[in-house]
Amino acid sequence: MTAVKADSDTSASQADAADQETTDPDAAKRAELKGLAEQAGRDLEDASALEILQWAVDTFGNRFCVTSSMEDAVVAHLASRARPGVDVVFLDTGYHFPETIGTRDAVEAVMDVNVITITPRQTVAEQDAEYGPELHDRDPDLCCFLRKVKPLEEGLTRFDAWATGLRRDESASRADTPVVGWDEKRGKVKVSPIARWTQDDVDAYVAEHGVLTNPLLMDGYTSVGCAPCTRRVAPGEDARAGRWAGNAKTECGLHL
Repeated sequence: MTAVKADSDTSASQADAADQETTDPDAAKRAELKGLAEQAGRDLEDASALEILQWAVDTFGNRFCVTSSMEDAVVAHLASRARPGVDVVFLDTGYHFPETIGTRDAVEAVMDVNVITITPRQTVAEQDAEYGPELHDRDPDLCCFLRKVKPLEEGLTRFDAWATGLRRDESASRADTPVVGWDEKRGKVKVSPIARWTQDDVDAYVAEHGVLTNPLLMDGYTSVGCAPCTRRVAPGEDARAGRWAGNAKTECGLHL
């Protein structure tokens, strides 16, 4: 009798879950978006970056955006070819290099995109008052959560899909990046149109189209993040070796 009851309980739980998905519009939408992302990831694996972005804008319209750290404007430029005036979300952490802010302003001025700048709930001074100064040195994970992860989560609320500039060749942790995947944490479709590109591909696209890049890339930086946590990279080092140098941290948390 016990075994029969367990089976019955399991069946009842599964039925309840199915009923909840049927009656909960948010759960149903998540399931639909997840299936769409997984199918597109398979179908578009060999597609060009522009084709991937064209699929995204055709599928999601104004519910799609590009995110950019303003290391360069490659993905924003590509997306503007698929959808002129596309939303480009920039996260201003309060710790950026002046060159990064300058790149954002230049992109907004010369490209056919709509730059949306989002900021953390607290200014740097307010964060220092609550958590103490230089939190980025003492607890970089918490600092990134407060100034990057949480603000982006809030900034993406009105979108169903977002594009990133992730590439598989950047690090071991990004080697399996799908061109279209499912962002489980945010419940959104995540598009990485240049996932299969190499740095040579990026450089070639920049040269061909005159795409804006962060001046720091010409000054020894190969990956540009917040100023306190980014240094120049020595010859032979990994491209992301200058991020959180001397720390086991390799990702800010936006892509985990």
